[in-house]
Amino acid sequence: MSGHSKWHNIQKTKGAQDAKRSAAFTKIAKEMIVAVKQGGSGDPANNSRLATVIAKARAANMPNDNIKRTIDRALGSGNTDSYESVTYEGYGPSGVAVIVEALTDNRQRTAPEVRHLLDKYGKGLGATGCVSWSFDQKGVIVIEKEDLDEDTLLMDALDCGAEDMSAEGEVFEITTAPEEFGSVLEKLEAKGYTFLSAAVEMVPQNYVKLESEEDVKNMEKLVDLLEANDDVQNVWHNWDQE
Repeated sequence: MSGHSKWHNIQKTKGAQDAKRSAAFTKIAKEMIVAVKQGGSGDPANNSRLATVIAKARAANMPNDNIKRTIDRALGSGNTDSYESVTYEGYGPSGVAVIVEALTDNRQRTAPEVRHLLDKYGKGLGATGCVSWSFDQKGVIVIEKEDLDEDTLLMDALDCGAEDMSAEGEVFEITTAPEEFGSVLEKLEAKGYTFLSAAVEMVPQNYVKLESEEDVKNMEKLVDLLEANDDVQNVWHNWDQE
């Protein structure tokens, strides 16, 4: 998954997930395995990271059977999956900030692949922290407007612990503190709401608009090829596509 919290990017990402549902579920499953192993528990009540991943999986319409099988697999004594969380930071065309989050069992494979794409289609890989300072980590929940009353949803969201809500085109976008994301999502679901997208995201503080057609094409290629990499979990950027 990629982009930032503006709905036009989430909408594009959602379409990509629908077209590549199996690949999306595979990446979520990998994240779930890491959450179980690092949290030491398959019970989301005792493992906040797992609870967050499960919330993300459910929002992506991952079947409950898949979620249960993945957790059971992670808990199995014969499980040898060993993934490491790695974050790369760099620049796309015209200085667009790019953050690549990966789960890999081989840094020597992943790093050169990410570096190659950033070099070819952007301005290259940067040092740790070179762009992440300009992003805020937020839980982002997207709900289709349909016939929902904005004031009612806002009050419900705030009552559930959300920080804020905004109208973005055809959807409402609810933001939460990262640690409250799973709780807010669960409470909103209990109230009968359904979600188009829900995840903890890196939300940019400012955006860069690309003026040239070549830069736009290169940025699209960069994001698409990074997302297609099996080791890459998320690609965040501050490209303004409006």
